[in-house]
Amino acid sequence: MPAPRSAPVRRRPPQAKIAQRVIPHDLRPVALRDELVELGDLFRAYQQRTEPDLELLADLHERKAQAFTTWADVSGITSLRMEARRAEQAATAARFQHQQRTGGIADSDGPAVSRLLTAPTQGDHARSVLAYVADHSPLPGSEARLLTLMLTLRTAHKGTGNLVGQDLNALGLTDPEDLVEKLTGCGWLTLPGTAGDLLASRPENPTPITIPSLVPRDGEAGPFTFGKKMRPKLSGWAQKVISDKKLRKAKATAGTRLLALTLATQTDAAGRLGPGGQGIALHALTAWVPIESGELQHLVDQLTTADWLAETALTDTQLTGQLTERVLPLTCPLPA
Repeated sequence: MPAPRSAPVRRRPPQAKIAQRVIPHDLRPVALRDELVELGDLFRAYQQRTEPDLELLADLHERKAQAFTTWADVSGITSLRMEARRAEQAATAARFQHQQRTGGIADSDGPAVSRLLTAPTQGDHARSVLAYVADHSPLPGSEARLLTLMLTLRTAHKGTGNLVGQDLNALGLTDPEDLVEKLTGCGWLTLPGTAGDLLASRPENPTPITIPSLVPRDGEAGPFTFGKKMRPKLSGWAQKVISDKKLRKAKATAGTRLLALTLATQTDAAGRLGPGGQGIALHALTAWVPIESGELQHLVDQLTTADWLAETALTDTQLTGQLTERVLPLTCPLPA
């Protein structure tokens, strides 16, 4: 009799890994799992290179930071978020080394720009806050939008933060006390005292504030993917923009400061407005800065006078122009 055949051994498919972590086969969304698998393969392929490519490495780390942040959000694993932050730092370091080797920014004809927000992912986070506030602002008008934005940046991580009177007085608002009372009256903002108490508070005794809609509930993640160390960087960047010396000297309105903040996130690496420096669509701009299109020329003129903008052209459909060299450090270039 012939010997019985042995049963075939079923082999499990090889486990996909990235950064020594196993990527679960049932991870959802599928697009996230595919991105992690591809990144793992790309990092292993990079390790086999005979010559380094720091620009490619920085791009890989930036993609890893975004993917790990999303993975942390869907899984609730804190260590993944820490890994994402390390990837952001690695991307910044690789980009800086690339600039040193090439003598400047590769996609710019000018010298290297030392930006306040150094990594592209930080610019993405800044744009995410602007977009969120545009969709969730509780009150109409550019003054309310600017105040809502700055308060959101102060409380973005857990919905709570500290504020002093000078923070509000620096925004160029017509009546900050009335605006704060409206925000507390509609329930968007919570204070332990009155709006007057907030305006009178000083750095040695700041006022704790809460935005209930930003407070995470039942272990769920909030609307933003960045961590608590990123929040003060974004808040500091925004404060630097709106309190620019020449804007203060010109007594720029809240609308003008909000426009300056928005334009700083909508340039290419050389400071030209819009994706690829081709300009910004007017309907998009007025969604971020809640004004009538007829008012926009006045705000653009104010920014030109304050040495923020140059070579501008405003049509019925778009705004083109260039941010000046002095404010390039405040820009967050769009992805190429």
